[in-house]
Amino acid sequence: MATDKGAVIEHRSYARVGLLGNPSDVYNGRTISFSLGNFWAYVRLEPSGNLSILPHPAHDLVQFNSLPHLVDRLQTDGYYGGVRLLMAICKIFHNYCKENGISLHEGNFTLSYDTNIPRQTGLSGSSAIVCAALSCLLDFYQVRHLIKVEVRPNLILNAEKELGIVAGLQDRVAQVYGGLVYMDFNKKHMEEFGHGEYIAMDVDLLPPLYLIYAENPSDSGKVHSTVRQRWLNGDEFIISSMEEVASIALEGRTALLEKDYTKFASLMNRNFDLRR
Repeated sequence: MATDKGAVIEHRSYARVGLLGNPSDVYNGRTISFSLGNFWAYVRLEPSGNLSILPHPAHDLVQFNSLPHLVDRLQTDGYYGGVRLLMAICKIFHNYCKENGISLHEGNFTLSYDTNIPRQTGLSGSSAIVCAALSCLLDFYQVRHLIKVEVRPNLILNAEKELGIVAGLQDRVAQVYGGLVYMDFNKKHMEEFGHGEYIAMDVDLLPPLYLIYAENPSDSGKVHSTVRQRWLNGDEFIISSMEEVASIALEGRTALLEKDYTKFASLMNRNFDLRR
């Protein structure tokens, strides 16, 4: 990584695991999440004459061996790669700076990306690409000190909303802050400050964990969209379930601080049951 605007800038952002409270972040709840070093997205920014967004040779594939190859690819990986994510964060970043009186120097760049985060497995691969790209933009324009760390997850989420992705802030908070983070998205604080309360925790408090993910991709945004609409409609079952899910994160924080891993495991199971 480099901060000289004439130099190449590179950033990584890691996969995210929603440990407890997921998905109550979308509903003014609480969560505990951590970034996972096994998988990451990488974005490279190189100064250039024109502003260019380079498609990934595998993730933005537009040439196929046959019609069945195209169909198989869409069924496993979906329709979208990372180019649209890079374009969206460029727009959101530019507009935020303009609206907040942050001057950006003239100069163009070329953005490219890579990722080894398994697609559509709930590990926040899309937001990782956006997060890494935002870090590159902050350094290229030398404005990192002007955009608070608490605000950056909002920019990432807004870029995804620009593309119709329905999600909450927790993934982006975990990826911006890194490590283990407790988050409280209570309505009063969100309305007053525009962001939640984010508390970094010692990763050594975590017990040994195993990551299991199914290789049958699904679009979490579609699931969130349905549940959120029911919540907005005042569905009492959804509202009470999300309140209980949020309370699990609060209890889980205490269990971690006390290293009560039996209690913590039971909370993980309860959280999973409620999500089903």
